[in-house]
Amino acid sequence: MHSEIQYASLTRRGFLAVGTGAVAAIALASCTTPPRYVSPTGAAVQQAESARGGTGRVTRVDLVAAPTQVDLAGTTANTWSFGSVPAPTIRLSAGDTLLANVRNQLPADTSVHWHGLALRNDMDGVPGATQAPIGAGEDFSYEFIAAHPGTYWFHPHVGPQLDRGLYGALIVDDPNEPLVYDDEWVVVLDDWLDGVTGTPDEVLEELSEGMMGMMGGSGGHMLMGARSDLLGGDAGDVFYPHYLINGRPPADPETFTSAPGRRVRIRIINAGSDTAFRVALGGHRLTVTHSDGFPVNPVDTDAILIGMGERYDVLVTLGDGVFPLAAAAEGKGETAFAILRTGSGETPRPSATIPEMSRSILTADALAADPGVAFPSRTVDRELTAKLSGSMMAYDWAINGRRFDPANPLDGALGVRQGERVRLRIENTTEMWHPFHLHGHTYQHAGGGPRKDTSIVLPRKSLTVEFDADNPGLWAAHCHNIYHAETGMMTILGYQTT
Repeated sequence: MHSEIQYASLTRRGFLAVGTGAVAAIALASCTTPPRYVSPTGAAVQQAESARGGTGRVTRVDLVAAPTQVDLAGTTANTWSFGSVPAPTIRLSAGDTLLANVRNQLPADTSVHWHGLALRNDMDGVPGATQAPIGAGEDFSYEFIAAHPGTYWFHPHVGPQLDRGLYGALIVDDPNEPLVYDDEWVVVLDDWLDGVTGTPDEVLEELSEGMMGMMGGSGGHMLMGARSDLLGGDAGDVFYPHYLINGRPPADPETFTSAPGRRVRIRIINAGSDTAFRVALGGHRLTVTHSDGFPVNPVDTDAILIGMGERYDVLVTLGDGVFPLAAAAEGKGETAFAILRTGSGETPRPSATIPEMSRSILTADALAADPGVAFPSRTVDRELTAKLSGSMMAYDWAINGRRFDPANPLDGALGVRQGERVRLRIENTTEMWHPFHLHGHTYQHAGGGPRKDTSIVLPRKSLTVEFDADNPGLWAAHCHNIYHAETGMMTILGYQTT
């Protein structure tokens, strides 16, 4: 493939087969010369990967995507997974190469997106933009250098498959880790309906009709009346019968065992599709050390608000006893639940009141990047705006007035050039909050805030971030509510050629 792509085509049928990932590397024909974009397999991408260096060590994993059943405390749910829910955690050290061989035993196309990693563009897992989808019965190998340490995760980028069981944690260890701790607990949060009240595809079909469709009496997946002051009002769209921690509901909670006085690092990942979680550990304060993989100046808090796609690392010095780790589904009246045990004592019930939940609650605007990872000050070369629009009434989510169009996937793309410092203003004109995610990069919140790749943008509010355009390719930028993304709230950040 040439390093520049000027024209290509993608049928509507092809787009519907690949869903959110359907972002072809094309430019629109017009009376003016269309922009030209770096190809995911072009020389610029290969040069960027070579510049990462790397240790030469290779971690090999096999991921088999297949139908399976999960036991949700006596409820058997048919779903899709990589062998378990969540998948076994993948670990490697910064600078190592990950070689992940994916076998698709599903009755549908799939892919794997490596969420949060600044990796080579052709390994980002977005069908139509960076690769062909992995067809049923086919294999694909992802191979890339994981340059930055941190807490990441992986999931499909095809249709609403994110709302099945196809996800897992990816931990990139720091060979020069400055934190001191005794234990580590990876905590993956999820909202669950697959195989219980329906499938994600059925949910998407219902929501796409909007509230007018609901008024006509169709479906039953839409959630009404979920409200949260922290989220600025409407908390979510979808009714979920279960909320999980590491694949288990409150009636069958996971138990993490340690000892009094030990220091534990908890890596918290929100793998949900429509739910923000308020997370607290009963009887303890949390020291936040990282957001989306990058260190921050440590902040103590009682609880954390975490949107879909976000990750927070915390340190906790453990007391003596048995303590609840709770993740309240913000505004939805339900809670995911696990147990941390360091000694004897009665196991708390999921319904137990946790005072920390209503004390200090940390959001990203309370954080500042650690000086070692803060972007150096420099002149901004380009300013871009991503204006989020839409409503529940019509379910017509969009960016910059355009619902993502499979026929013209680069219509309205955000163009940058390699080497630029970019300022991006994310304007939420809707009455609902959105977790905005940018592939292939981390940005820094304005005013010295944290480095992140996924950020909550509240209703009728704006968020300004800056990043360096140092990873060429075609990168998806979208709301990480999968149903918002699938119905139009998505665009492409494309590197233009000179």
